[in-house]
Amino acid sequence: METQRQKKIAGVIQKDLVEILQRAATDGGFKGTIISVSKVSVTTDLSIAKVYVSIFPQSKVAVIMEGITNNLPFIRNELAKRTKDQLRRVPELAFFHDDSLDYIEKIDNSLKKGENPIDNPDLLPKRKKT
Repeated sequence: METQRQKKIAGVIQKDLVEILQRAATDGGFKGTIISVSKVSVTTDLSIAKVYVSIFPQSKVAVIMEGITNNLPFIRNELAKRTKDQLRRVPELAFFHDDSLDYIEKIDNSLKKGENPIDNPDLLPKRKKT
C-alpha cells in the first residue's frame, strides 16, 4: 500500500514528466504524437519510480520508447531541475509501455464483431504482467 508521501511524489513526477516527454517528442520531430504518463509508482524508499507511458499513434511506440531509454540521463536531469524545490533526490526512473488502452480497444472490437472474450478467452492475446 502506498503512503501519502509516495503518492505525492508520484504525482509531482507524473506532472513534470508529461511536459518533458511531450516537449521532447515535439522537438524530436514527432509532431502529432501524444505521450501521456498514465501512472507513476514510487518504491517505499523513494529510490525508484516506475513510469507507465501511453503513446499514440501505436506505430510510434517502439521508436519513442527507444528514444526515452537512450535519453534517460537527460530526462532525469530535466526532472531534477523542475522538482528541485519539492524533492531532495530524484528517484531512478524505469519506463514501461502501458498497453491497457490497446487492450481495451481489442476487447471493444471483439464485442462489436459479436464475439465474447469472456466465453472465448483465446480471442485476446495474453498480457504480460509488469
